[in-house]
Amino acid sequence: MFKPPPIIIGVGAPTIADVVAVARHNAPVQLSAEAIEAITAARQIVEALAADTTPHYGVSTGFGALATRHIPQDRRVQLQRSLIRSHAAGSGAEVEREVVRALLFLRASTLATGRTGVRPETALAYARLLTDNLTPIVHAHGSLGCSGDLAPLAHCALALIGEGPVRDANGTLTTVPDPITLHEKEGLALINGTDGMLGMLVLAIDDLRTLLPTADITAAMSVEGLLGTDRVFARDLHALRPQHGQQQSAANLRALLAGSAIVASHRGPEDTRVQDAYSLRCAPQVAGAARDTLAHATQVAERELASAIDNPVITPDGRVESNGNFHGAPVGYVLDFLAIAAADVASMAERRTDRFLDVARNHGLPAFLADDPGVDSGYMIAQYTQAALVSDMKRLAVPASVDSIPSSAMQEDHVSMGWSAARKLRTAVDALAQVLAIELLTAARGIQLRAPLAPSPATHAVIDALGTAPGPDRFLAPEIAAATDFVKSGRARSAAEAITGALA
Repeated sequence: MFKPPPIIIGVGAPTIADVVAVARHNAPVQLSAEAIEAITAARQIVEALAADTTPHYGVSTGFGALATRHIPQDRRVQLQRSLIRSHAAGSGAEVEREVVRALLFLRASTLATGRTGVRPETALAYARLLTDNLTPIVHAHGSLGCSGDLAPLAHCALALIGEGPVRDANGTLTTVPDPITLHEKEGLALINGTDGMLGMLVLAIDDLRTLLPTADITAAMSVEGLLGTDRVFARDLHALRPQHGQQQSAANLRALLAGSAIVASHRGPEDTRVQDAYSLRCAPQVAGAARDTLAHATQVAERELASAIDNPVITPDGRVESNGNFHGAPVGYVLDFLAIAAADVASMAERRTDRFLDVARNHGLPAFLADDPGVDSGYMIAQYTQAALVSDMKRLAVPASVDSIPSSAMQEDHVSMGWSAARKLRTAVDALAQVLAIELLTAARGIQLRAPLAPSPATHAVIDALGTAPGPDRFLAPEIAAATDFVKSGRARSAAEAITGALA
């Protein structure tokens, strides 16, 4: 069995690829010597403050609205334990393993910056959880995205001190074999971060980097099957509007449709149609805008990966300062933006699918692409499923980040709701894959029904890899599930790129 190489956590920023390797491919992690040195230096500052008779927030005081109470030294271990216990107040379904691993990795990365004041053994314990494939139970509800993802991170910290459950590599519930005791400042350092929402953003970016080029593939197949024109994708037309994502999408469509006998068959004067419908003609404009949104979200994610989020924080010159960097607004906004973009790409794909099924608009194909219309229903209800998914995605596109709700006795009177934005984006991204899978199935069948006219080499390769053929009605749910896996795994994209080269 392939074992991925370890990801080294240093004082610098991890990459999106690092997060994906740990979260999705079980890469082990190690702390660099430089990180251990930075952690040790910051801890010395915290220990000096802990011995001071003057109260210091997060070191020798209570938290949040209780920050004015000075805690004597003999109660501070209990303070840390109480903080974690009380904040581990999540409820609902278990959060996916990959999300928890991303969250753990990102918290370990922040600890490694030396800006949080934890002891080296605490940071090493997080690395050990990941390497040993022990995943704390985190619940879907509990974070307001300010001060960071408190409840989800507290459930991880609870596991670290031996009081919270974890799942091992086989999914069996257990506890960590070597729990630690938290000292001054460490409880806060383990829960004051945007790691949950950031982890889900990074995973969504990874998914959308596959799904958006796949949306170009399904659009190209729909253009072929619906006898659309490729003239609207010409380079010079898109040069008139220098939107980068739009130009990338149009270039993909040109490559995907190159050599299509179906497209070539109706280029002559006998084709009296003046323009294609927007869902065909404007595909690069919508998929391109989604790409530009993804590019912006990626920039925000990379900045957040380079951040040290905690409160209070140890500054490079040795000060311990309260701050508001835990507020999730930068991440929350782009999570919402991506949900909007995903919904719009899906909405356009559903409209193309619907055109295939309507004899008034599909240019000579049988009703619902049925083998024997009337006896067979073809893809009629597959489109219902697609429409239901798109309708859900439109509701998921309503921003969470504008829905602040005050907490902590009005101390935390404006919160980001970034965790909620991330949870709904995960649902939206999964729905987008299913929507594209249904368009893929429908367009493939439409193209096959155009025989003996041949599709382009690229779309032909995708159809061959998909492995479906026209015929009487059959149990569609397994085909949709298989097509969804074909899309999500990147196999649809790989099949096309074997002909076109890399798609943007």
